[in-house]
Amino acid sequence: MSVPAGMEFARMARMIDQLLRKSGSDWPKNAAVPDGKRIYAIGDIHGRADMLDELLYDIEQESGSLDAVQLVFLGDYVDRGDDSRGVIEKLIQIAANHENAVFLKGNHEELMLDFLEEPEDLGHWLDWGGEETMESYGISTVGQPKEALAEQWFALAPKTHFDFLKSLKLHHIEGDFLFVHAGLRPGAPLEEQTDADMLWIRKRFHNAAPNERPDHVVVHGHTPTAKPVDAGWRIGVDTGAVYGGMLTAVVLEGTERRFLSVAD
Repeated sequence: MSVPAGMEFARMARMIDQLLRKSGSDWPKNAAVPDGKRIYAIGDIHGRADMLDELLYDIEQESGSLDAVQLVFLGDYVDRGDDSRGVIEKLIQIAANHENAVFLKGNHEELMLDFLEEPEDLGHWLDWGGEETMESYGISTVGQPKEALAEQWFALAPKTHFDFLKSLKLHHIEGDFLFVHAGLRPGAPLEEQTDADMLWIRKRFHNAAPNERPDHVVVHGHTPTAKPVDAGWRIGVDTGAVYGGMLTAVVLEGTERRFLSVAD
């Protein structure tokens, strides 16, 4: 029995699409978010509550209302900057008022949680920006045993802050886009990615061969660059807010991609 021309074309189109996805060709340029959605995916904040407020103001100004868009936060909210507590409070407020907002975990949130649970073994977090985070909660780290610092944090920080940190997701998918803090291990399906892959990976992910790249366009932070990166198959939006750079969001609507940044 012959196959109708329309069915044959559809089958060939699916085969070509699969080949393009496997080869890492230009197919991601047509990647789209679901119809009717505009997504702002925001890179590493690192305690810069002032820049977060400014970026959210700009998003609200161009969108009319934060209710009209979906916010995706890519992790690394704490450490190095001087107001990690203020950032967490702002994100909790957003979560309460915008139920479709997405909050991903970064490697710095993982380090902070590990320190709070095992301070004697995770003291190096203090050198990774944890001292500034503790100070934002009114805790001096000078001459204090690490166990005492963790105890003081639990005594002084609202329980909602710990609950928020524990609730963070590792990844999120919208349409043809996958959002994650650091990236994905090349050649491995999503279900085989480890926490360490998604929170810490850098060069191995950035240098993935075309046949090792994921089916989704990956939107990530983690690796600071002077300006946002759109490599077609991946989009990087850590633009060094805490290092005198910018805080950046990638704006996704239909197949359109653009960037919105605020400078220090």
